[in-house]
Amino acid sequence: MTAALPQVSLFNTLARRVEPLQPLAPPRVTFYTCGPTVWNYAHIGNFRTFLFEDLLRRWLEHLGYDVFQIMNLTDVDDRTIKAARQAGKSLVEHTAPFTKAFFEDRDYMRIKPANVYTPATQYMPQMIALVSRLLERGVAYKGEDGSVYFALAKFPTYGRLSRLDTREIKVGARVTSDEYAKGDPSDFALWKKADAEDEQVGAAWDAPFGRGRPGWHLECSAMALEELRRCCGVQTLDIHAGAIDLIFPHHENEIAQSEGATGQPFSRHWVHGEFLNVRGTKMSKRHGNFLTARDLREQGVDAAAVRLLFFQTHYRQPVDFTDEALEAAKEGVRRLGEFHDRLKKGRGEKGEVLPGLAEKLETDVAAALNDDLNAPRAVAALFDFVRAANRELDKPQGAAGSGRALAAFERVAGVLDVLPAVRAVDPALASWVAERIAARAQARKSKDFKAADAIRGELAAKGIEIEDTPTGTKWRMG
Repeated sequence: MTAALPQVSLFNTLARRVEPLQPLAPPRVTFYTCGPTVWNYAHIGNFRTFLFEDLLRRWLEHLGYDVFQIMNLTDVDDRTIKAARQAGKSLVEHTAPFTKAFFEDRDYMRIKPANVYTPATQYMPQMIALVSRLLERGVAYKGEDGSVYFALAKFPTYGRLSRLDTREIKVGARVTSDEYAKGDPSDFALWKKADAEDEQVGAAWDAPFGRGRPGWHLECSAMALEELRRCCGVQTLDIHAGAIDLIFPHHENEIAQSEGATGQPFSRHWVHGEFLNVRGTKMSKRHGNFLTARDLREQGVDAAAVRLLFFQTHYRQPVDFTDEALEAAKEGVRRLGEFHDRLKKGRGEKGEVLPGLAEKLETDVAAALNDDLNAPRAVAALFDFVRAANRELDKPQGAAGSGRALAAFERVAGVLDVLPAVRAVDPALASWVAERIAARAQARKSKDFKAADAIRGELAAKGIEIEDTPTGTKWRMG
């Protein structure tokens, strides 16, 4: 008999309240996350969403759940086709480098790989089968323009997720664009008749209802249902997550297509993250505040600082990405790294204070993350622990129980993944630093403080920070 797992509660967009997570077949949790559209590099707003999803997965796995995560890669839609045509490339030639770049950025951001990634172009048979099923069930029809549309009038529960007033549905009106006006419920394209631009870039496939390509919304339904069938033999997800701008029309249309075909609920839980602003303004190239993950990587920013910055704001609240906030997060990561090093030097296993603090840390973090993934409270608990443990370590014999404290700290830090990256040091640089520190020590011994300050300046110019301690001068890469 499986032991009961800790109860996690999440805000369910469909119910508009925080609800206990109740997987269909615990401990397994099926988890679908809307991934990037690989027409260009993913920006940090995308990664704000991917990071809250990463934290949710890590926490569920930490508790003992067996998470099966599916993430789609949109490599055929209006944007990818337009971008490929403008670049004078085929669809595959244009999207392949951006798909590769996304995986590189994912690894830089320390995001755990999904169990399966689903590039849309590799699921065309499943998409064609889904359209055929919807036509058979009478909830889709072929328009006079040769495209296939979903008939909203045949799906009375349309609008539950986004709380649209279905009385406003425009009977007979159709929309072919992948992204359309908010609050404009019209019959949407499941399968678009191929045009010259589609054929030019190789974005057209043969189907019983006409040569064409899938609508963006159709792709996620077909891929999610296929992978659910393969992994688990079910037709309902436990969690479907994404950013709030996907609620309508994308997720609303996913529900209509999936449930219209299966007659089963598409997802038991819908979880949506808020937007990211850059310097107080919604990110856009027009505002000159457009940032990609690789911009940060090229600037040498430790992903731990980005993770810490984002986790200091609840996933359902907008976060403002500023230079000042990033610098503060970098400092926080540095403090965590120094504390980690200090704990590792302790050897005391017996003691009461540090183990007591460690137990409080894990209890507080669990209470926070089980309560709608409250990462800000978890981060605050982590820094409270660091401050209290540092005070104890400052005392004579204060390292008693540091083994228990280290284990708890590493468990929490492992879920958040906010410890500084381990940087490999060039042996030649290390040798030079040791020589300069020795020269500085000699200068100080000779009371030549001008020379000692000059050496400190030399070290700083190479990005080396030094600290004089009772046991000698310590150094680190800044």
